[in-house]
Amino acid sequence: MNLSKPITVLLADDHAMVREGLRALLAVAGPFQIVGEASNGREAVDLVRTLRPAVVLLDIAMPLLNGLEATRQILATNPAVRVIILSALSDDDHIESLSAAGAAGFIEKHSSASIVSQAIRDVAAGKTFFSPAIVQRLGRDLAKLRAPDGSFRPNPRRLTSRETEVLQLVAEGLANKQIAGELRISVKTVEKHRQQLMNKLNIHDTAGLTRHAIATGVIESRVRITIT
Repeated sequence: MNLSKPITVLLADDHAMVREGLRALLAVAGPFQIVGEASNGREAVDLVRTLRPAVVLLDIAMPLLNGLEATRQILATNPAVRVIILSALSDDDHIESLSAAGAAGFIEKHSSASIVSQAIRDVAAGKTFFSPAIVQRLGRDLAKLRAPDGSFRPNPRRLTSRETEVLQLVAEGLANKQIAGELRISVKTVEKHRQQLMNKLNIHDTAGLTRHAIATGVIESRVRITIT
């Protein structure tokens, strides 16, 4: 990639204030061009198809489609796009799942402007980027997430993309009929996916699924951490 040209960036976060802050930050931080903004995961996937940015700065917890599934869908159709996850959650499981999905970078929501801009530059140049705090905490353990060919090791217990979509919509309070309409599948298929994810998680009520979705970052509580 020719880094003498502005790096095109798509911002995806469900809070307009966060997007405005990122836009202002990047306007003075380097040669970046904001080509679009998305307020939910589905919108992010659609905008990547039409705008083809070099980098997507993506919140992990968004309505309709969370950052993990959005990353999978973005890269399935646009493998050249580089995705950076921006999140308040940085535990090992989240880093593993997002890296395995193809995310090229992971930065925490309290990261400085210099960290955000460096992450964009690095991933645009074909590198990976983890916040310094994550690197310090995990150290050599980051290498353990990778298979011999350099890819991230799959987790056989991980939910499928569709199961995670259903989990998110259940946790957001949608009924099976509403989920079917949102995903454009039959109610019977929704029921099948719902049963499969319950079996995998050994959770058999909606409240439990909601707690699991919050705990694993599929959705998040309304507590937000802003960039400084």
